[in-house]
Amino acid sequence: MTRLTRTSHWQALAEHRKSLAPRHLNDLFAADPRRFERLSLRGCELLFDFSKQRIVPETVQLLARLADARELKSHMARMAAGEAINATENRAALHIALRADRPYRVGGEDVLPQVRETRAQMRRLADAIGSGARCGSGGKPVSAIVNLGIGGSDLGPRMAAQALAEFTAPRLKIRFVANIDPAELDGALRDLDPAGTLFIVSSKTFTTQETLANAKAAMRWLARHLGTGDDPGRHFVAVSNNLAGAAALGIGADDCLAMADWVGGRFSMWSAIGLPLACAIGMDAFEDMLAGARAMDEHFLAAPFAENLPVMMALIGIWNTNFLGAGSLAVIPYAHNLGLLPAYLQQLEMESNGKCVRLDGSPVDCDTAPVIWGMAGTVGQHAFHQLFYQGTRLTPIDFIVPAGRESPEARALVANALAQSAALMRGKSVEEARDQLRAGGRSEAEAARLAPHHACPGNQPSSTLLLPRLTPRTLGSLIALYEHKAAVQGWIWGINSFDQWGVEHGKQMAREILPSMLAGADGTAHRPDAYPAWDGSTHGLLAALRAWRAATGE
Repeated sequence: MTRLTRTSHWQALAEHRKSLAPRHLNDLFAADPRRFERLSLRGCELLFDFSKQRIVPETVQLLARLADARELKSHMARMAAGEAINATENRAALHIALRADRPYRVGGEDVLPQVRETRAQMRRLADAIGSGARCGSGGKPVSAIVNLGIGGSDLGPRMAAQALAEFTAPRLKIRFVANIDPAELDGALRDLDPAGTLFIVSSKTFTTQETLANAKAAMRWLARHLGTGDDPGRHFVAVSNNLAGAAALGIGADDCLAMADWVGGRFSMWSAIGLPLACAIGMDAFEDMLAGARAMDEHFLAAPFAENLPVMMALIGIWNTNFLGAGSLAVIPYAHNLGLLPAYLQQLEMESNGKCVRLDGSPVDCDTAPVIWGMAGTVGQHAFHQLFYQGTRLTPIDFIVPAGRESPEARALVANALAQSAALMRGKSVEEARDQLRAGGRSEAEAARLAPHHACPGNQPSSTLLLPRLTPRTLGSLIALYEHKAAVQGWIWGINSFDQWGVEHGKQMAREILPSMLAGADGTAHRPDAYPAWDGSTHGLLAALRAWRAATGE
């Protein structure tokens, strides 16, 4: 495989950057009155405005040629055909089948019947909870659901449940617990009635350390509070392929929902992993979310690159990361209920594309995933937006703006979002700052002294995603958009976006260190000779922990 940075298409983009670099975004808008029309796209109820990015139509053409040269269309077709594009695990990555209404095949087998069967099982449970028919062992209807999972078994449904909170049945409490720190589970359970609480244990293998620890703690909580003779197992549902593991916790086969092997965790919220969300908003609304994602899938697979929302978003990200040198991407949703979206996208993009080797095992020769960060607007305006305005780092931004219902508050929120993107692009010159200071009553000398501190260089690139309203359907389209963006970038960089072996390495180290910590629970001295492969820092920290425990008797 030709090194990416040595290809003629990459070199053409590098030369193009040199000619475009001196031009300010203000100048680009002044030179092209139709810039917004040329550099914005509509589809799946979304408006994607990328006219405030440091690009011109020629940049789009060059990026599209790069995508062609990297055989992007072929990669998309192979994914949709159910081929094992996750090469290091020899698995398909067919999350689009989870929201499909047409056949998709993996290994020659149509998986749609399996997908529909799981959806039907989810509907039965969600309907039973919604109607009050699903009860705990004491006969009390379920009034609270606590999801126990981590990573892809937590972030997706947690984010979506908050995003769609207005669609949740008022009588139902929804909680999510991921951290092995007991504080999170204790906080989630504090005001719940054990007799009406249902736990959903989400773990494909039913071996995830954090999830099983929380499940066992939940079982102990139920045992302490339920009546004599009540069955704690009746308060559990499992999303797992390990029926034996679920049975060991007292969960019956009828309360186990399977997960497909051809879907990675961070792409799985459309599967049974979305069960807590389906119970919260109802299965009809959950299927509306699937329909929104499905519409984005069909658009992604059919639209030409220059008219394709996920492809264009991915290519702009490559331009910013690899040609403008941006090391991060800020995601700022102007909707309080989308406050967890940046955290969700952190996993989606950084776990997918935080890779340093290509598919053939050779090192990459360019930067891959940027750091994803952000928080809900307008709160961020009073925190980190200062860095955008006057800092020294180039920080591309995705503004996500639901129009919402017509109200003064909604208008103010949208106005803030649009003002931020405009002001970050336009900036404020020293001369403009000096004139404003004089108009505000400052003397000529004081205005001249203060003007550099008030000036903003502008030229900060951003994209704006407008939604008519935050609904299950528009949320589905939005999340599928970012999923496809991550895959496109991985294909162009030549990496595998569907494995996460670095994460597995960290888990293995934790499994190695834990026995040493347990062995020292009685305060005995740490023995470095027992673990010669560990570094001096880890030995020193373990010895300090044991000494503290010995001193406190804990």
